[in-house]
Amino acid sequence: MTTIATRTAARTTTKLRDRAVKFAELVTTPLVPADYLGIVNPLLFGTELRGRIVAIRRETRDAATIVIKPGRGWKVHTPGQYIRVGVDVDGVRQWRAYSLTSDIGRVDGNITITVKAIPNGKVSNHLVREAKVGTIVQLDHAVGDFTLGVDLPRKVLFLTAGSGITPVMGMLRNHVDQLDDVVIVHSAPTSDDVIFGGELRELARAGRIRLIEKHTDSDGMLDVAELDELVGDVADRETWACGPAGMLDAVEQRWAGDGIADRLHTERFRATVIAAGEGGTVTFAQSDTVVEAEGSQTLLDAGEAAGVIMPSGCRMGICFGCVVPLREGAVRDLRNGDITTAATGDGVLIQTCVSAAAGSCDIDL
Repeated sequence: MTTIATRTAARTTTKLRDRAVKFAELVTTPLVPADYLGIVNPLLFGTELRGRIVAIRRETRDAATIVIKPGRGWKVHTPGQYIRVGVDVDGVRQWRAYSLTSDIGRVDGNITITVKAIPNGKVSNHLVREAKVGTIVQLDHAVGDFTLGVDLPRKVLFLTAGSGITPVMGMLRNHVDQLDDVVIVHSAPTSDDVIFGGELRELARAGRIRLIEKHTDSDGMLDVAELDELVGDVADRETWACGPAGMLDAVEQRWAGDGIADRLHTERFRATVIAAGEGGTVTFAQSDTVVEAEGSQTLLDAGEAAGVIMPSGCRMGICFGCVVPLREGAVRDLRNGDITTAATGDGVLIQTCVSAAAGSCDIDL
């Protein structure tokens, strides 16, 4: 039984706690105690969007599905879209884009990406072969227009190769029951190399899709000129194609030549390799200013010395008043030596007062 004395003590404790929080907010402005909770609980709403790896499932000898529990700020994606994932590999924050392969109706709220390890792929090999359950990763919200759209087409052709099946699987897992006529032509070296092979074949056995597998080790590469023999009514189908650049170039050329380019939707995976160094050329894009910066010079100092108007505050990495997007390149955190990279259009946020050029970089200022 709760006594009056107990309730009074509880109210007193609450008041003291609230006063302590308010005082802490005054002395830590512009950061408040809620910001520091992000250190304790990385998935807390209000901090930079993160996720925790909760499971890793092997798909093929060189592909795996990564199950991620996103933070509370996560917004439901549209099937077919992709997200950028930030992963720390050997002290370097690397960002890569991966298609979402999960059912948006999962009761646990988790999302999945399916990654294929590529030769010399630092992040893909890390995620497939070395990542551990419990690892915290950075996340961006889903983007991309490689989706089925609001009005679902009556007849669909999915033309994929390798990991190009991943955005398509995202569509199938969410929309297959709403699609009347689906044909998938998928290329992989062998039957065992078909990502989601078991699930795709089960859908085919159930009559929900028509699956045409092209095993390139034995059948050779797909010739788009042969598609009519495989499918029969290519021109009547709305087509989504995803795979290697050579395949997509050939597909786009054929669809344009046949006068049906408006019925083709393509997704190209981007491979970006950024070499980190010591110092480098810094481009301040908005002000059209280019400077050479030493490896020990902060981007804030380099910009101000060149006459660029730079936002700033404490100049010690505490207040986050100097945060700007890194559009491309690599920078080094002078406090701990960690390197953050970004590819064109990524817009990764950095603190200019504690970051130096680690090679050429492009700042959105």
